[in-house]
Amino acid sequence: MAEKTATMTFESVMSGLKAGNYAPSYLLMGEEAYYIDQIADFIAEHAIKPEERDFNQQIVFGADVTGAQVADMARSYPVMAERQVIIVKEAQNIKNWDQLERYLEKPAKTTVLVVCYKNGTIDGRKKILTRFKNAGVVFESKKKRDYELPPFIEAYLKKRTKVTIENKAAQMLADHIGADLSRLTGEIDKLLLSLEEGDTRITPQMVEKRIGISKDFNAFELRSAIAAKDVVKANLILKYFDSNPKTGGAFALIPVIFSYFQNLMLAYYAPNRQNDAEVARWLDLRGPWAAKEYMLGMRNYSGGKVMQIIDKIREADTKCKGLDNPNTPTGELLQELIFFIMH
Repeated sequence: MAEKTATMTFESVMSGLKAGNYAPSYLLMGEEAYYIDQIADFIAEHAIKPEERDFNQQIVFGADVTGAQVADMARSYPVMAERQVIIVKEAQNIKNWDQLERYLEKPAKTTVLVVCYKNGTIDGRKKILTRFKNAGVVFESKKKRDYELPPFIEAYLKKRTKVTIENKAAQMLADHIGADLSRLTGEIDKLLLSLEEGDTRITPQMVEKRIGISKDFNAFELRSAIAAKDVVKANLILKYFDSNPKTGGAFALIPVIFSYFQNLMLAYYAPNRQNDAEVARWLDLRGPWAAKEYMLGMRNYSGGKVMQIIDKIREADTKCKGLDNPNTPTGELLQELIFFIMH
């Protein structure tokens, strides 16, 4: 049986599963669907033999079942197999948990119950969460922060191939695709399939050619231009985004700009903000080299100006979403925002 704990990491859950240790129940919940799907899919593929699945594996959706029905399925016995697997997808749509609570007080030892609760978490004050914790494994799948995406890309590649990726190429992918890990890994897989024999390192040029992200005109380069107060480069990038709708425009750029200035504001509170390594540690960055744009930003923007910029970004974001803005194009709103930032 898997080791029980209040909450577990993705790595610890997968380690137990790969060792063949299955808990009576798994509550997989959170905002990031990728890890929930990874765990549920692994259990579906490995908990019982392929020839046993017809009679011993059921996959249902929360909108189609009640807690009582799930409990009844879980209480049934496997047919000529060591265990049965019950997977409940979109479990956030289950209407009544009462009977499931009672089942979890004494779960069947021959059942692996997997409950996938996406786009949120169960209220910690509810009894059902305590029941899940006592019965088996509870895992919360959290969204990756922007700065965590490049390391995630590198780790994903390392687990699957000997191909490595340049820092700028990883940042381009992260900025372009964002924290949707399912989509991000899908794009990485497509990129790997497109590599030619002998390619061992993914470069910005490869990302530009095969994914369609410009190595010179992207959110990563705009952030660098803003940090350096390079007005010409920033406006060239804006022009490129405005003339290429598929790039995502304001909706791709504003989160990156906001994240930069949010971190820049925090950098002012670093114990030793003159030191690259200290700022990197304070901001939880990957190394001193990652702090260079923040060191440059602190030279070019005062703390007071940064606070004004953050307010302006929020205003621009609201208007880009159509609130308090009847007809100004998003391209013009971005130009106004960059002008305010640079002057």
